Amino acid sequence: QVQVVESGGGLVQPGGSLRLSCAASGSIFNIDVMGWYRQTPGKQRELVALIPSEGNTRYGDSVKGRFTISRDNAKNTVDLQMNSLKPEDTAVYYCNVQSRAAVPGVRYDYWGQGTQVTVSS
Repeated sequence: QVQVVESGGGLVQPGGSLRLSCAASGSIFNIDVMGWYRQTPGKQRELVALIPSEGNTRYGDSVKGRFTISRDNAKNTVDLQMNSLKPEDTAVYYCNVQSRAAVPGVRYDYWGQGTQVTVSS
């Protein structure tokens, strides 16, 4: 069984900062991509940032230059540092962890339960 648990959400004023953390535990091996997505009511889940085990990080256009993603492979954790927050960043943020199976081409996809981020004065 695999658990993906987010933490660090909350209420912050516009222009403020918040740091989200995510930890994957349990029977999970060969973690490849780790990332963050967000969703607001009535809208599709959108990419915030992702970081592969090899290669470049990728950010959603609306967060480039403000958010930074990082990971600790030894601890199976991924963090999202969010600076210069705007009201439009308000959403439920979800952690995503992808791992490679022993069978080539097969991947497993795990999601956390989500953490609320509210940017408001």
